[in-house]
Amino acid sequence: MVEREAGEPALADVRTRPAKPYAEKRRPSAWWLLAAPIVPFMRAVTTIRVRNREKLPATGPFILAPNHVSNIDPVVVAVAVWRLGRAPRFLAKASLFTIPVVGAAFRAVGQIPVERGGAARGAIPLAAAKRIIAEGQGVIVYPEGSLTRDPDLWPMRGKTGAARLALQLGLPVIPAAHWGSQGLMPVNTTKLRVRPRAHIEVVFGDPVDLSDLGRVADRAALNAATDRIMTAITGLLEELRGETAPTERWDPVKHGQTETGTF
Repeated sequence: MVEREAGEPALADVRTRPAKPYAEKRRPSAWWLLAAPIVPFMRAVTTIRVRNREKLPATGPFILAPNHVSNIDPVVVAVAVWRLGRAPRFLAKASLFTIPVVGAAFRAVGQIPVERGGAARGAIPLAAAKRIIAEGQGVIVYPEGSLTRDPDLWPMRGKTGAARLALQLGLPVIPAAHWGSQGLMPVNTTKLRVRPRAHIEVVFGDPVDLSDLGRVADRAALNAATDRIMTAITGLLEELRGETAPTERWDPVKHGQTETGTF
């Protein structure tokens, strides 16, 4: 469970501020400063088609869990979420917050720092967790933790970060999948390829049912929740690709690969 200080309300007791559809996109805000150059640029170099728009909650807190095939994915997902009226908040490496300008921009738009190593690895700051609920915000978490290592770009074995947040905070997990971003930025590179024009499809799914797992994030519950989340994401990607995924998810450890960074 998420720890709290004496006298503080439990996360489940924090009241969610009533929100209005598209309230997160109201001007003025730091979001507009970021969206102003990014959205037109993406429109110029690619086509992003979004399916099942109604699956992304118009208001209230949620966890969005997409697949990860290219380094440009966060921009693709951010644009899709922004177009649907929600502010795209990610769990970001804590080290990024120490970079001049970048760190200030991340803090201005409410990105959430997460340690990726040491004793604090994967920890979510309590204040950030409360803010997600209290302000009715959404947060985007890549359950694979990094770019997929699967040679055919199917979702690989998931990590428990998204499941832990969902169980501890009682938030709905919205699975998502996209396909085509690897055409705009080839796998494991940071170079854009604007010709030929990439066509990217994004699809949202129904909330993953974790109701029978309760709110205790023990290892068994975390593994079960993670498996359900990855199954939902894989199913959506099968729909986009018109193909069937392997019956066993790729495990980087079994193939002698690193689980983070380049490969």
